[in-house]
Amino acid sequence: MEVDPLLLDIQRIVTDSDLDGVVTASILRRWWPDSEVIFGHPGELRAGLIDHLMDRKTAVCDLPRHPECGLSIDHHQSNKPLGDEDGVVSVWRATPSAARIAHDLLKDRIDLSDLDDLLDWVDKLDGGGVTREEYLSDTPAIWLGRVIDVSEGTAMVVLEGLQRGVGIDEILKIPLISSKLEERKRERETLTEIIADRTVIMDRIAVARLDGLGMRSNGYHVTAFAGDSCDACIVIHGEIGASFGDDIGYPVSASFYTNSFLHRDGGIYDLTALATHFDPDGGGHANACGCRIKPLDDGKVLDRAVTEADVLENISQWLKLWAER
Repeated sequence: MEVDPLLLDIQRIVTDSDLDGVVTASILRRWWPDSEVIFGHPGELRAGLIDHLMDRKTAVCDLPRHPECGLSIDHHQSNKPLGDEDGVVSVWRATPSAARIAHDLLKDRIDLSDLDDLLDWVDKLDGGGVTREEYLSDTPAIWLGRVIDVSEGTAMVVLEGLQRGVGIDEILKIPLISSKLEERKRERETLTEIIADRTVIMDRIAVARLDGLGMRSNGYHVTAFAGDSCDACIVIHGEIGASFGDDIGYPVSASFYTNSFLHRDGGIYDLTALATHFDPDGGGHANACGCRIKPLDDGKVLDRAVTEADVLENISQWLKLWAER
């Protein structure tokens, strides 16, 4: 018997900390207004660091399904349920965004019309449907996504604003958000220079080394720089020696993206083949996914700390796989 997800007694929402995750949680918060919101990361969840937050009154959104949660809402290819899981109500659909799933669940129960325009942008940004001109524009929804940051408190401010029905333009005028927006605009100029300096293109795949900088970039920024000279990109970010749960920073990882500006209907290669080759917890979509850098010896994963040589070896092995496309 199929269970209506909206009849569940959800008291906690664990969601991804990007624009899609924030909008998804803001929609669910309109139905479960007293629920606690926790921002998480796929790596943290898979590492068991947020197991203590999981029970049948927890909804997990835009993240891998947890066997102890009550509700799972997701759209990532690698997280598609393989079968029924007792006790977990899974709502998985091949939509451009998880927010679209939450919207479709609730649209006939409550008024979500104020989110229509934003949902279109979330679909475009999370589903690889944005054009290069749109990405480089000053569209408010695009800047809203760039200003979201859990550590700076902006993610929750944006979420609560959307929950209340505040428009994007007004959210961007909130003092904390507006100050961070100006910072992001300045940082973006610096990041563009760094990407230009730290990106190499080999065999039509761009490799951007942003690790050790305390900075991150999505594939849009890298492929906007590379233009038509690449079909996809690898972005290395995080800190060598860091682990989830410590104070050093984000563990050194890789993200893989199709150049969706060039390939509007999907890429030429399933990038999850790279994301899962060494890391069984890697994954995402065929055109946008990620994984942890693993310590390697002659292509074999070892149980030790990651070094700079491992980063280079991971990249080398991925390039070999890419060359077989």
